Amino acid sequence: MFTGLVETMGTVSSLEPLDTSASGGGGTSLTITDCEDILSDVNLGDSISVNACLTVTAFEKGWFKVGVAPETLRRTNLGSLTEASRVNLERAVKGETRMGGHIVQGHVDTIAKLLAVTPDENSLVLRLQPRDITILRYIVEKGFITLDGASLTVTQVKDGEDGWFEVMLIAYTQEKIVTAAKVVGDSVNVEIDVVAKYVEKGIEAYFAGTAGGNMSFLEKMVGRIVDEKLKR
Repeated sequence: MFTGLVETMGTVSSLEPLDTSASGGGGTSLTITDCEDILSDVNLGDSISVNACLTVTAFEKGWFKVGVAPETLRRTNLGSLTEASRVNLERAVKGETRMGGHIVQGHVDTIAKLLAVTPDENSLVLRLQPRDITILRYIVEKGFITLDGASLTVTQVKDGEDGWFEVMLIAYTQEKIVTAAKVVGDSVNVEIDVVAKYVEKGIEAYFAGTAGGNMSFLEKMVGRIVDEKLKR
């Protein structure tokens, strides 16, 4: 588990084919450098967020390796990394860690395309459109969102088939995460707040039980709320 507060940015120094013949597909081994600050207490098998949760397979003082499985390559933007790409890095939390961000699993739900970058004084407003548009139902204004492993606050959401959401990067954050350097057309990893998933499942179970499995009541209630919201 992570907080989404990026500790440092590392550099991809090499990409090598990963032998995953036993699982029926190929993956990639990434070597990350420029990250000595976070390796003082690293161990083999540790989880480190490299834009997404990955496992340390080898390390020395100034570098570490992680394996990226085929499923991870399909679901994330890690397959687009090249030598010299910069990545957000965060170690897994300890029991005494302050939760300055939010609960981040490092499990990417989808990727999103950067539609626009708009300056707002010394901040940047990023507008993004998720590849899986259905996840917009979990994204709410002022709620949490994780982009490339970084915990950010949603500033605006537009639902629908052409929907999108926005986040704002203050000047300090721009210096600390790789997302600030991305340009229109680039992709980012998106992890929604896991609490939203639990809430949805709990509500579905409750209404399924009280309504004898008939979900039409819940659908009508949600539809009414959406209609009222669109009229404003």
